[in-house]
Amino acid sequence: MNRNAEWVQQLEHSSHIGILIVDVERKNLFVNQRLCDMFGYTKKELLALDAKVFHVDTTAYEKFGEIAFKNVLNGKSIDIDYEFKRKDGSLFWAHISGDPVHNKNEVLWTLVDITLQREAQKESFDRLALLDSVMNATPDFIFYKNYLDENGSYMDCNEAFANFVGKTKKEIIGKRDVDLFGTEVGEFFYQKDLDAMHEGQSKVNEEWLTYPNGKKVLVQVSKTPFHNAQNEMVGVVGIAHDITALHKSREALDEKQQYMQRIIDGVHDPIMVIKDDYTVELMNEALKRGLQNKNIADMNAPKCYEIGHNRSTPCDGLEHPCPLREVLGTQSHAKVIHKHFNAEGEERFVELYADPLLDKEGRCVGIIESTRDITEHMQTQDALLVQKNILDYQAHHDSLTKLPNRVLFEDRLHQALEKSKRNASKTALFFIDLDHFKEINDSLGHLAGDEVLKAVAKRLKRSIREEDTLARLGGDEFTVVLEGIRDAHDVSNIAKNILNALSQPMLINDSKIYVSSSIGISLYPDDGGSVQNLIKFADSAMYKAKSEGRNNFQYYNEELTELAFERVFMEASLREALDRQEFVVFYQPQIDARVNRLIGMEALVRWNHPNMGMLSPAKFISLAERTGLIVDIDRLVMKQAMSQISQWYEQGYNPGVLALNLSVKQLEQKDFFESIARLFQETGCKPEWIEFEVTEGQVMTHPEESIEILKRVNALGIELAIDDFGTGYSSLSYLKKLPIDKLKIDQAFIRDLPDDEEDAAITRAVIALAKSLNLKIIAEGVEYAEQKDFVLEHGCNYIQGYFYSKPVDAKAIEGILKKGNNL
Repeated sequence: MNRNAEWVQQLEHSSHIGILIVDVERKNLFVNQRLCDMFGYTKKELLALDAKVFHVDTTAYEKFGEIAFKNVLNGKSIDIDYEFKRKDGSLFWAHISGDPVHNKNEVLWTLVDITLQREAQKESFDRLALLDSVMNATPDFIFYKNYLDENGSYMDCNEAFANFVGKTKKEIIGKRDVDLFGTEVGEFFYQKDLDAMHEGQSKVNEEWLTYPNGKKVLVQVSKTPFHNAQNEMVGVVGIAHDITALHKSREALDEKQQYMQRIIDGVHDPIMVIKDDYTVELMNEALKRGLQNKNIADMNAPKCYEIGHNRSTPCDGLEHPCPLREVLGTQSHAKVIHKHFNAEGEERFVELYADPLLDKEGRCVGIIESTRDITEHMQTQDALLVQKNILDYQAHHDSLTKLPNRVLFEDRLHQALEKSKRNASKTALFFIDLDHFKEINDSLGHLAGDEVLKAVAKRLKRSIREEDTLARLGGDEFTVVLEGIRDAHDVSNIAKNILNALSQPMLINDSKIYVSSSIGISLYPDDGGSVQNLIKFADSAMYKAKSEGRNNFQYYNEELTELAFERVFMEASLREALDRQEFVVFYQPQIDARVNRLIGMEALVRWNHPNMGMLSPAKFISLAERTGLIVDIDRLVMKQAMSQISQWYEQGYNPGVLALNLSVKQLEQKDFFESIARLFQETGCKPEWIEFEVTEGQVMTHPEESIEILKRVNALGIELAIDDFGTGYSSLSYLKKLPIDKLKIDQAFIRDLPDDEEDAAITRAVIALAKSLNLKIIAEGVEYAEQKDFVLEHGCNYIQGYFYSKPVDAKAIEGILKKGNNL
């Protein structure tokens, strides 16, 4: 065995190298056990096999094997990595070396299994490829720098960085920053690298960079030191992220935030955005101005309760309900009112509006709160409420007596009826009218009359039960609603109490005054079921009480309804009578009793009703006065009578003086004197043919005003007479001031002459008074010769009454005139 054979024999049992010796015929001469293990064959099988079965690609083997074998025989060694196929078909990699065997035409092939190394190498290559792909896939700039030599040369970079620099990776690797960017920029980058390495941790900063084409970008650069296997710091890895778009978005967002801030700063009311932990994230200038006076623990994260209420804990309680908690709980808008005391100790009210602050998922994470000082508003509201209550009270109460008025009375009556329906009980309604109250007003004046009404209200209040309703409807009319009536006797007893209470004397302005009343009573459900019917029926019963002599009470019955209907019918007919000219003038002669000769006449109105015939004034004058129609009736009578007296004078007759009655309402008319002048012009009547009669009560209602009006009348040349003299409250001091020409003795004093001594004395006194004042005097209502003789005997020469003539029409008067005024 030569040396080669000996060497091969030594490798027979090599543990990791497979050995194959092939002759020039490419027959397998020798294989060791390791080679057998590699291919999965026995030695016998390997020695007998053609080598091409070991190869994956037999065609490539034929070509490669021939060349390789020749090269080895020619003394050229071969070292390659090659992929082989095992007996079982699996593949493995081996490093194969070929050398010629000395002095023989043989080749020695050695194989080392490198499958594991190839797989590790492939995995490493895959990782590097993946890392390279990742680096190139990102638009961020990525680079490695080596600082072992302290010059910071580039070890690697991605394509994005290479594009930014404007060079290839090969051109960049090994270069420094000063080589790529120039001295100034390069040294700036170099210093940033050293800062990161010095601190041993990542350093992040923002830098503006410029592309070769001039494009500028803002990048966020992160530089991190990296270490080798020995944990030595060997360089830095840098990642630069283009944040230009983010920067622009941030600038736009900042501008929007500033815009929003300017908007809320322009709002006078404080506004703040509050997170769910009470932290205020945003506030306007109106709120910021007062922060210096607040106790705020952290100015970077102030709490809403610190700002709004200068307190260290969240709001709670009735005076300071927390809007944040409410909105977080309900997820909806909330409004609360807080009460505070300012530095001066003044009570202030603040209204807070809170709306949910939602994140992008729609969850409530806080509130947007605006506040407004509403102290003045609430004070105004309180004042308006007070005013409203006052107006409401005034709308439902009588201003003089403070009692419920008609509106409130009707509402209370309605409620009382509803209660009676539920409880099956009775309700009584009193309609109370004071007797002769007009005379109190006329004699003592309206101020005294008001005091009487207030005193009456107090007495009525004391006369009824606490649960009853007392109201004043107006004028001298009062009503009482009695609820829960079980026994009719209770109603009568209360009515008697009222009559008794009102009959007691009253001291008004140091004058003792006596008042009585007439009461009408209607009952529910006996007399009706509606408010208006009960009022109407009680009113009818009240009129019945007056007709029964006053100062009593009467219950309603159906006959009273008929009387009330008659009054309503008469009022409607009265208005129609004016339009239809149904009123006519009658004349009652006034006689000089000494010669039984006509000296004048009094014009008296009659109503020629189409159905009821000729009606005397007693049937309609009081109604005309209540309705105000008396003015139109007066003027109609005056026009007809003045036209008639003018006609008689034109015909050559001597009718004397025409006496015309003037009502109070006529004198109160603003156009009274204009209407008189117009009547003189229209009728051709002369003032000296006319005499106006006014009652004593009319004159004494407002004596000073009456004197002035009557003076103006007298200045027109019209004579004036006081009618019904002796029945009123004349003051002699006023009487002598009146521009009157005549007194009329009221028929009440004539009726029982000459037998009634009191009437006789009064008549004589009136005659004497007239003479002492140089006034004419006439007695009215003279019906008998004894009466005529009495007044004539005592110096009253002029007489009016049935003794000579009842009121007659113009035709009858003309008959007297034709006889030369002689009766």
